[in-house]
Amino acid sequence: MRSLEIVILLLNLIALLIVYIPLHPSLRWSRFLPAGIVVITLVHLIVEQYRWQMALSYALTTALFLITLPSLLKNTDPTPARGALAFLAGGFGLLWWLVSATLPIILPVPRLPTPPGPYAVGSVLYDWTDTTRSETYSSDPNAKRELMVQIWYPAQPTADAKTIPFLDNLDVALPAFASFLKMPSFALDHLRLVRTHTYGDAPIRNDGALYPIVIYSHGYQGYRTASFNQMEALASSGYVAIAIDHPYAAAFTVFSNGRVTLNDPAMLPPAGRNQPGDQAARERLDATVVADERFVMDQLQLLNAGKSDSRFAGKLDLERIGLTGVSLGGGAIVWTCHVDARCKAGLAQDGWYEPLPETVVSEPLRQPFMFMQSETRMWKLDNLVRLDTLYQRASAPAFHLKLTGVLHADFGDYPLLSLLSAPLMYERGTLNGERTLQIVDGYIVAFFDKYLKNQPSPLLNGPSLDYPEVQFESRSP
Repeated sequence: MRSLEIVILLLNLIALLIVYIPLHPSLRWSRFLPAGIVVITLVHLIVEQYRWQMALSYALTTALFLITLPSLLKNTDPTPARGALAFLAGGFGLLWWLVSATLPIILPVPRLPTPPGPYAVGSVLYDWTDTTRSETYSSDPNAKRELMVQIWYPAQPTADAKTIPFLDNLDVALPAFASFLKMPSFALDHLRLVRTHTYGDAPIRNDGALYPIVIYSHGYQGYRTASFNQMEALASSGYVAIAIDHPYAAAFTVFSNGRVTLNDPAMLPPAGRNQPGDQAARERLDATVVADERFVMDQLQLLNAGKSDSRFAGKLDLERIGLTGVSLGGGAIVWTCHVDARCKAGLAQDGWYEPLPETVVSEPLRQPFMFMQSETRMWKLDNLVRLDTLYQRASAPAFHLKLTGVLHADFGDYPLLSLLSAPLMYERGTLNGERTLQIVDGYIVAFFDKYLKNQPSPLLNGPSLDYPEVQFESRSP
């Protein structure tokens, strides 16, 4: 919770109790407390801004002020409430306060961790269309595959630069996200208040450096900024980090003209099924994500040549490209690295390997790879068997990390969305959300530092005392 919200909640409770407790002469100043809470609330609305989870607290503040207003006007001490009716009203008031405190606690405004690297972070958003591919998941037979792609990079922000929101195009994106989750349109409005550390369209650092690249793919029913924290961690550490929206596989995609596409559940067979044609559907989806990643690598060549945006001209190190992804995206990068030599290293976060063709699984990985795996047991078919095959057959350095207390939905920024997400949300682990992000960020940066920058990290040498939650295993050919 934010600072003034905590103050309002605590003072409301004190003011509520004072209504029923006779004031000691030394505490008569407290009769002005409800009026003071009104002032603090107004400051909160200006500085921290309104969010619907605090609405019950605002109402309680107003009620307490109105109850004590007559004594303020008469300059007398309020008479403590007595009698059965007052007792019932007091009980209702305490229940109201409890609910008013619970809502902002379980649905806080997420706070992204401070990026670990030395550089400020800039970002730019592109709407790219692959004119060589039809959009096979669209009902429009003439549609081409269109992607929203966001790039984070080391930046030199100007003095008046402003940070960007957690989601772009908020007026469209938030209702679309809520619609996908089958929630009221206002339910996610508090995400407008998330403060990032990323400056929009800031100039890229002009230090003569060529920046290595890490491309990120979200999971099925994920979205481009689901791992915003990871992108900031990478960019602040000297990488150009690129996240792709994979339309129809994503929970939602908002294009530059405001057009929205939601997840298409018909892309995949029902969970748990393994009927004829099911694997073909999985492979088709995976192949689409792979083609998206390769198309983005093609576009990077244009960016580096200054043909589509001059700011990146001569700044991108196209010989040092790494890929990472979560779930569906984590499996797809294995395929991409299998067929595209531009991939120099890969890091799969709780990857979904069942959609991969058998030839991809059986042939050794040629690039260094890290497999991060949760404790989740939701996998059907042979996902963990395929993971073990990929790891054991790798012909380059390979790492297998199992994160204790972490489940499938912990990869990304999801653990920050609710303090009670572990007991309330499917596939959320017991490890503290900020700790989960710290671990994942630490190993991501260490891995790509080693294999894209040739900067050794002790984290890759074996189990770490700093991260006892990680069961570490590695092998070299």
